[in-house]
Amino acid sequence: MQTSNTHSTHADSTGFMRRDFNRSPFIVIWEVTRACQLHCLHCRAEAQRHRDPGELSTAEGKRLIDEIAGLDKPLLVFTGGDPLEREDLFELIEYGTKQGLKVSITPSATPKVTHEAIAKAKSAGLERWAFSLDGSTAEIHDRFRGTKGSYDRTIYALNVLRELQIPIQLNTTVSRYNLTDLQKIAELAAQYDATLWSVFFLVPTGRARAKDMISAEEHEQVVEWLYELSQSSSFDVKTTEAPYYRRVVLQHRKEQGADGMARPIHDPKSLRAAMGVNDGNGFVFISHLGDVSPSGFLPLVAGNVRVQSLAEIYRESPMFQNLRNPDLLKGKCGICEFRKVCGGSRAKAFSMTGDYMESDPSCVYQPQVLSHTI
Repeated sequence: MQTSNTHSTHADSTGFMRRDFNRSPFIVIWEVTRACQLHCLHCRAEAQRHRDPGELSTAEGKRLIDEIAGLDKPLLVFTGGDPLEREDLFELIEYGTKQGLKVSITPSATPKVTHEAIAKAKSAGLERWAFSLDGSTAEIHDRFRGTKGSYDRTIYALNVLRELQIPIQLNTTVSRYNLTDLQKIAELAAQYDATLWSVFFLVPTGRARAKDMISAEEHEQVVEWLYELSQSSSFDVKTTEAPYYRRVVLQHRKEQGADGMARPIHDPKSLRAAMGVNDGNGFVFISHLGDVSPSGFLPLVAGNVRVQSLAEIYRESPMFQNLRNPDLLKGKCGICEFRKVCGGSRAKAFSMTGDYMESDPSCVYQPQVLSHTI
């Protein structure tokens, strides 16, 4: 089981060889629509009930998929809104699969999630289905999702996914609403045979507010707990917008010495990067309108795929180039000895300071150079 996105000098057998993030991303997220019938408190997209007529069309989507495949075949995730709001979703899944891409989706738990829809996605070649689970009970989850019945539909869908033997990824956004419930959510991840628990840390963008975030000290406590959990869990653990999880893993492995390296750094079957992925560095986000950003949580536009190629935007945009240069980081992040494997959450830096290269306000770690001067 892989426990972190640390740098590695090893290639794997999945096609996700050690790649140059200056040339091609490890993962591409395409927000195929912003339409969604849920009303989540933290929604990055501030999703709307109806589809935007300006969305990329099916033909434009297929051209985009061709471009994505040309970037050394990164992972492709269809997100939203709710991807199931698009009638051509299964067609796009099948097209991406035929281009040699590993395709995942992150739909919302609505009445559109039927046994038939899940089976159709599998037939189209879907690699993994990701569902959000933000509470171990209906009371906690439905409050966060803003829709009564969302929890019950999620549990129903997880049972169908397990029945159809489709790999399950559970996504959880950590906030002050579910901080004390994480252990029970982890138990559900194990109960439903999840292959990956992807733990997001709330960024105050979209509908999310800074008051919904946990404190910097609590961020550190959670990533420490996640490391301990990863040592015995049946599923892989990944964090989003908390890249210092990689620092915590490295610190523990250093403490453990040679024995600490006994567990494999990279599991070829985990669809995880052998290197640290961060906003704009191995990661790229495309909006429903074709705008390209470093991530969905860092809503700065570097270009549009209707005007430029995705490769040109990713490789040549000054914003993306800045994000791939850890020596340009400011403040504490800029002098941290872990800046090349962590780099801090660029989305949190932007949302809380207005500068995407500033120090990550949610990290409590003091770089060695600072501790030596105190």
